[in-house]
Amino acid sequence: MNILVTGANGFLGKNLIARINAENIGNILPFDLQDSVDKLEEHIKKADYIFHLAGINRPQEQSEYYAGNSNLTGTVIDLMEASNISVPIVFSSTAQVGNGSDYAISKELAEKKLLDYQQRTGNEVVIYRFPGIFGKWSRPNYNTVVATFCHNIARGLPIDIRDPEHEIVLCYIDDVVDLLIHTLNEHKVFKIEPLYKITLGRLVGIIQSFASEKHKLVIEDLSDALVKKLYATFLSFLPEDKILYTLETHKDDRGSFTEFLHLPKHGQVSVNTSKPGVTKGDHWHDSKHEKFLVVSGQGIIKLRKLNSTEIIIYHVNSDKLTVVEIPPGYTHNITNPGTTDMVTVMWASEIFDKSHPDTFYEKVEV
Repeated sequence: MNILVTGANGFLGKNLIARINAENIGNILPFDLQDSVDKLEEHIKKADYIFHLAGINRPQEQSEYYAGNSNLTGTVIDLMEASNISVPIVFSSTAQVGNGSDYAISKELAEKKLLDYQQRTGNEVVIYRFPGIFGKWSRPNYNTVVATFCHNIARGLPIDIRDPEHEIVLCYIDDVVDLLIHTLNEHKVFKIEPLYKITLGRLVGIIQSFASEKHKLVIEDLSDALVKKLYATFLSFLPEDKILYTLETHKDDRGSFTEFLHLPKHGQVSVNTSKPGVTKGDHWHDSKHEKFLVVSGQGIIKLRKLNSTEIIIYHVNSDKLTVVEIPPGYTHNITNPGTTDMVTVMWASEIFDKSHPDTFYEKVEV
């Protein structure tokens, strides 16, 4: 299948093309506003399907709205009719239609041309009026406020919010791409979903929390779909020098301990190294429970239920990755019996709290 994508280098075009190529859906015929009409005509003659995504959002001159939106759409229709081409065409319009702006008017004019063309020829036309789309590869100060906020906050630049209580509607780029692929495959019009309503003030607060999580080791609750998608978008805007960051490691003659992640609803993850012959632990917890995973070297994990003399012993090593659960009420330790450092990934059900550590010393072997 030959798929013509206008606006191939735009935010939506790039994401759609990447998915089409990754899933081997078809052969892309790319077109951008700077390309010639001859190239557009050549692609239209070969196309089996058209995603008309090209458009102008923020031009220097108002006339560019009409040249890049309604006039270009008219050109696409004229070329299709001149070549007697009848293939489905999906048009990316805007939820702003009806607000009286030049952008909205130019998109509405493009819609009218397409609907007139559909009525005149019977050619399949699908029009989606998208709200603000956010996600990777969007442009700050162009696509949505999300892109601008992510770009500026990731770089410590100021942001301007006139009304923090102003509510906007957003949709996520991957959901939009899913929608377009479904339309291509099933030749149906689908509902744009999910949509997210959020105030500018809350939006900024969420994104600002991402900027500080590196220092706190905290990752937001990603069970919230909007927060998860905003976090993915924020990460795509990180400068290269902020993609890498160093953790604080506590070292002594036994080895080291490094906290990796703090998950407010799911505890914490740490990395522990132990020198040969070293035993760590000999403590128990009331409610906290843990998982130990030796990822390098070998280890002996011992557990003993309180008020019992029976010792449970587990031999683990990195050749066969095995998780040992540490239940509450069991005193436990871990020993490195090898000749090289042992590295253990440890998960605890709670983030460590100095004021309530829930950790009590008691040797496993009495």
